Amino acid sequence: MTEFLRGTATALITPFTERGVNFDALEKLIRYQIENGTDALVVLGTTGEPATMTEDEKESVISFAVKQAKGKCKIIVGTGSNCTEKAVLASQKAEAIGADGVLAVTPYYNKCTQKGLVAYYKAIASAVKIPVIAYNVPSRTGVNILPETMKEIAEIPNIAGIKEASGNMAQVMETARLIRGKCDLYSGEDILNFPILAAGGVAVISVVSNLLPKEIKTLTQLIFKGDYKNALILSEKLLPVAKACFTEVNPIPVKAGANLMGFHAGAPRAPLSECEAENVEKLKKALIDFGVKL
Repeated sequence: MTEFLRGTATALITPFTERGVNFDALEKLIRYQIENGTDALVVLGTTGEPATMTEDEKESVISFAVKQAKGKCKIIVGTGSNCTEKAVLASQKAEAIGADGVLAVTPYYNKCTQKGLVAYYKAIASAVKIPVIAYNVPSRTGVNILPETMKEIAEIPNIAGIKEASGNMAQVMETARLIRGKCDLYSGEDILNFPILAAGGVAVISVVSNLLPKEIKTLTQLIFKGDYKNALILSEKLLPVAKACFTEVNPIPVKAGANLMGFHAGAPRAPLSECEAENVEKLKKALIDFGVKL
C-alpha cells in the first residue's frame, strides 16, 4: 500500500522521572509536535526506549498518545521484536488501543535469514488491519533487509513502507526502485533526509524533529515542491544539529537537547548513560547557532 504517511514523523522520546514515565512532559512534547505541523508521532520506537519499559508503561504511553493526538496527527507504534509472536501481540494491542499504524523493526540478535524476514512481516501484517512499516537498521539489529527481500515484503497488502536507516545510499536507491508503486520509502536517518527524499522518499521518521519539528517539516515541503535549492540550504543548516544529536547512541543526545529546551525529558534509562558534558556543549552550540533560544 502507498500514501499512508507523507511529510514528517517524529521518533518521539519518552520522558522519564525516577518514578516512571513523565506524562506531564510527554503532553508538552506532543503538543509541541502538533503545533509545529508534525504529521505523525512514532511512540515506542528506538528513540522512545521501549526496551527498558514495562508492558504496563508501554500500554500507558500508547493510550496517552492516542488520547492526546488522535485526529490531530497519526500515531504509529513501535512493535518489533526478536520474537515474532511478541511482535504480533504488540501490534494487535497497539491496533486495539487506537494506533493508526505500527513500525516493526527487523528481529534483532537472532540474525534471521532473508526468508525469515519475509515470514516475520507476513505474520505481523496478517494479524492486524492497520498499516505496517518495516524498519531497517542493521547497525542495531545485525540483519539487513536487502532490496530484493523488500520487494517481496512490499507485496504484502498492508505493508505501507520501509524506514531505511542502513546508511547505504546505493542500497536505498535500489530498494526505492524495486518497491515503487507498491509501498513507500521513508528516511530513517536525519543526515540522509535530503538525498532519500530526493530519491523518491515520501516521509522522514526523524529524531531531530523532537527538537526542530517545524524546520524538518519545512524541509520535506520544499523537496515535495521541487525547490531543491532552498531545501539544500536548509538541509545543510540542519546538519550540525543532526550530527550533534548522534555524538552518542540515540536517544542520549536528543534527550539532553530536549532538556536544554525545557521539555524535562529526564535521563535515559540504564544501561544507557547520560550525555557526556562535552557532547551536551556541542549540541547546545549547534542549537544556538541554528537560532534556538535556550
